[in-house]
Amino acid sequence: MAGDRALVLGGGGVAGIAWQNGVLVGLGDAGVEVADAELLIGTSAGANVAAQFASGLSREELFRRQIDPRVQSRELVPPGNPLADLAPVWAAIGAESGGDPLEERRRVGAVALATRTVPEAARRAVVETRLPAHEWPNRRLLVIAVNAESGQPRVFDRDSGASLVDAVAASSAVPGVWPTVTINGAHYTDGGVRSTTNADYAADCARVLIIAPMPGPPVDQEIADLTARGIRVELITPDEATQTAFGDNPLDTATRIPAAEAGRAQGKSEADRIAAFWG
Repeated sequence: MAGDRALVLGGGGVAGIAWQNGVLVGLGDAGVEVADAELLIGTSAGANVAAQFASGLSREELFRRQIDPRVQSRELVPPGNPLADLAPVWAAIGAESGGDPLEERRRVGAVALATRTVPEAARRAVVETRLPAHEWPNRRLLVIAVNAESGQPRVFDRDSGASLVDAVAASSAVPGVWPTVTINGAHYTDGGVRSTTNADYAADCARVLIIAPMPGPPVDQEIADLTARGIRVELITPDEATQTAFGDNPLDTATRIPAAEAGRAQGKSEADRIAAFWG
């Protein structure tokens, strides 16, 4: 196998970024350093977190950035609760796609391309401020996005010809909320359009830890498929305190501090279980 351990970080809005930071820091507080995995896979919020923890910045400084109002004031906040508003749109697309995942992704991509949001450069600037380092790390990091025209997934890494900031922005381009990201003439939307975790890209590892702010049946299927290949898998999902911190709008920046703090507490509480798995 290409690497013994993979850390998979999933999508979940700004609340998911803060919570996953908290979980990783809380695990580290208890002596369990899972961000040292041979492979990091990030999707949407998780792409931001993966890039943050691959930057070389200390755990404590990464956590401080999540709760520092000066850092968070640079975020853009979409009006209302767009994920809730768009839920009927995604449900209709799913029904109209006849069970064809590629067709469903194409239709979602079409919505992403047609929706007028903030300028692409303004959104990129937000992602740029989130990342302590703007160069790809000297380690294996995969960032997942979806081509908005073709519906095909795209895996960005240091050899893909895309900058780290552009790759993370593409993976985080929530369709209907944020603009698609242009890379080498192609337009990309959120990697969560394919899967909130895309854990199947860790199929060449022996152990896979998935941290999923938004779990569900697709994540369960990925775990089942990995397990069927003889891969050991553990999953961390939001506990009750985290769900309260998330509220009903994970894109609301007001969720950041409570989500980060809930994540740190949960990381500490999960440490014994994960230590036994991680080694």
